[in-house]
Amino acid sequence: MRIDPIEFEIFKNMFVSIAEEMGVTLCRTGFSPNIKERLDYSCAIYDGRGDTIAQGDHMPVHLGAMPLSVRAAIDHVPMSPGDIVVLNDPFRGGTHLPDITLVAPVFLRARDTRPAFYVANRAHHSDVGGMSPGSMPLANEVYQEGLIIPPIKLVSRGAIVDDVMALILTNVRTPAEREGDLTAQIASNRVAETRLRELLRRYGFSRVSAYASAAQDYTERVVRHAIREIPDGEYRFEDAMDDDGFGSPPIWIRCRISIRGDEASVDFTGTDSQVTSSINANYAITLSATLYAFRCLVREDILYNAGIARAVRVIAPVGSIVNANRPAAVAGGNVETSQRITDVLLGALSQALPDRIPAASQGTMNNVTLGGEDPRTGARFAYYETLGGGMGGRNGLPGISGVHCHMSNTRNTPVEAIEHYLPVRIRRYHLRRGSGGDGKYPGGDGLVREYELLADAEVTILSERRRRAPYGAAGGRAGTPGRNRLIRGGVEQDLPGKVRLQLKAGDRLCIETPGGGGFGIED
Repeated sequence: MRIDPIEFEIFKNMFVSIAEEMGVTLCRTGFSPNIKERLDYSCAIYDGRGDTIAQGDHMPVHLGAMPLSVRAAIDHVPMSPGDIVVLNDPFRGGTHLPDITLVAPVFLRARDTRPAFYVANRAHHSDVGGMSPGSMPLANEVYQEGLIIPPIKLVSRGAIVDDVMALILTNVRTPAEREGDLTAQIASNRVAETRLRELLRRYGFSRVSAYASAAQDYTERVVRHAIREIPDGEYRFEDAMDDDGFGSPPIWIRCRISIRGDEASVDFTGTDSQVTSSINANYAITLSATLYAFRCLVREDILYNAGIARAVRVIAPVGSIVNANRPAAVAGGNVETSQRITDVLLGALSQALPDRIPAASQGTMNNVTLGGEDPRTGARFAYYETLGGGMGGRNGLPGISGVHCHMSNTRNTPVEAIEHYLPVRIRRYHLRRGSGGDGKYPGGDGLVREYELLADAEVTILSERRRRAPYGAAGGRAGTPGRNRLIRGGVEQDLPGKVRLQLKAGDRLCIETPGGGGFGIED
């Protein structure tokens, strides 16, 4: 059928509006501050093959990886109308165990045997069991990180499968909150199903499907055009993780980007092997970061969908830190290694496009988990948050201060929300002035967040860029590395970037996040 350009824009916006409405539903019906306040979730719609049509403007690290979870659900679970499949397995398209994905089929007619579309959302749950509250431990294998959920039906023909829900809730520290967030995810998918059926009733399957394919094809054409603007050649870069959390030397990530016409090959051969800690990334994370980096090259307003991947080939050696094998621990790979992969990719692209690629941003999500018993209620609590930092300076503009960058796109949790939900007082929360790297366009500043514990709690910190600073670009200076401190009885103690602590009421934890690198030489 002929694709009308005006109608194409209408359909493109209808597709993305469904994904955005999914996110609004999840936010408004979720229970945890992680979902209601930080917006740590992502939503998307897929065609009958499981290829992405449109995604909301949510979490890049989720969105590029989620199609692999959708594919795993399709391959392993026969789906009927009203079904919803749940999974979090990092080796079947998941990112790490707290990120639980729900996949639902959308059938054109009840008698159909194959879905016309799929919808899915992924939300970070504040606890899924494991050895530490918050399920972001310094682990040696994935089994220590929490409950692993293979693709399995959580909802069957419209009814929650009680045995599956009971199994999940029995293995977490905060079952009421988990049940609330899971049912919010169910509601999010139901909204998307309703909206897609409305589209199908109004325009018919052939027309909706044609415009969905056109959106994917258009994205491919625009991405190929962006790649064609990169000079042909090979561009290399390397950068390192500070350590593995157990005293290792730096762990190196290396890439070679080859540009030939309108196609790109990204080869991570030479990257260090997977480690016995939680900073391993699986293939889904590496693919997600790679597609994100190339999406950043596109100037046009396009849908983030399956078309992006058609022009980009990713080679990630099996058993490396960017394509770890089971049973590697992966909690930190999703949040920390994904950021370094992005830094390496942009560093390589900056050699080809020095005027367009910014300096390194903070390069970490500064993960903090807190867990214990709330003396106000006697109930267990498990809390997780990430902290913003400095964005790298870019040609023509300084970096933004105190924001989540690259693979993270959440909000910083408001002080009022933390103090309402947790036995915690925030003593300080402000920008870390002067932490951005100098340059013609300086890097953005990091943040300072100081927590005072009002109850005994177990704390885990997973952070990076505490030893190796975010790099500058075009002669700009590096940003200031981050710093973690414990203040106990008036005595300050520096903490490693990755650490597990038992804190007492009255202890204070201070997180200083990195500044972004500067761009250009000052006049």
